[in-house]
Amino acid sequence: MKKLRFLVSLHSCENDFQVAQAQCAEDTASKLGIDVEIVFAEDDAVNQSTQLLKAIQSQKESRPDAIVLEPVGGTALPQVARAASAAGIGWAILNRRPEYLAALRAQATAPIFAVSADHDEIGRIQGRQFAALLPRGGSVLYIEGPSRSSSAGKRTAGMLETKPSNIRVSMLKANWTEDGATRAVLSWLSLATSQSAPIDLVGAQDDAMAMGARKAFQGLASDKERARWLSLPFTGCDGQPATGQVWVREKLLTATIYISPLTGKAMEILVAAMQRGIQPPEHSLTASVSIPALDALIARKS
Repeated sequence: MKKLRFLVSLHSCENDFQVAQAQCAEDTASKLGIDVEIVFAEDDAVNQSTQLLKAIQSQKESRPDAIVLEPVGGTALPQVARAASAAGIGWAILNRRPEYLAALRAQATAPIFAVSADHDEIGRIQGRQFAALLPRGGSVLYIEGPSRSSSAGKRTAGMLETKPSNIRVSMLKANWTEDGATRAVLSWLSLATSQSAPIDLVGAQDDAMAMGARKAFQGLASDKERARWLSLPFTGCDGQPATGQVWVREKLLTATIYISPLTGKAMEILVAAMQRGIQPPEHSLTASVSIPALDALIARKS
């Protein structure tokens, strides 16, 4: 049987979860005995589309058997998906469930499906973390992902669903990177309203942005203000073993949420579906957990 070759397209090598996704893809390829090429779009949807179309339109012997991608933009690249399907290339989309999936699956000769983290539940977990860390209520400076990201919107909705009514939230937006969050926090600190903001916790939708917020506060000129901000709880999401979990142990983060990389699961589904000649389920969700466990956070504050 021909050795399968997959192309994995990810956002950026500057985000620890995307790096974990890449490593997971390499590990899974080795385990399954397939070839994998990993490309980063550098957070540019046009660049990502161009990279993928180039691979799809290449000579037949050079084309990947399947593409695994986490879209940079909010559209999930429907035209690229149709081109891949027409070329008989499998299409596994991460952290999106685009409307075009059902129509493409109905006529496709290769597997087409989505694998996502449960972003609504990730947000709910974060809201429960806020409740555990602020049992008497308070104010949270909350750093969201970009507006175009459906994952960010779902995490925010889930957080607002479970956070107690006595916890107020001030929201900033960044681009899933440490530098982006640093810039967003510094911009917020330049506003007169931030000087009197009674913030009790800094929460971010990923660990890199939480660390970027810490970096912004570490640069404050006033020793008193720097100490005040850095004494607050900081929370994030992703919880990868080499980054977020280490930062929790080092007390740079008070809590995170472990989100398992999705590339490996998508690749395993692709190989099984190709070997059996079937379409897998249209959408699969993965589970996430609080680190530390919510009971431990509650006990810490009781």
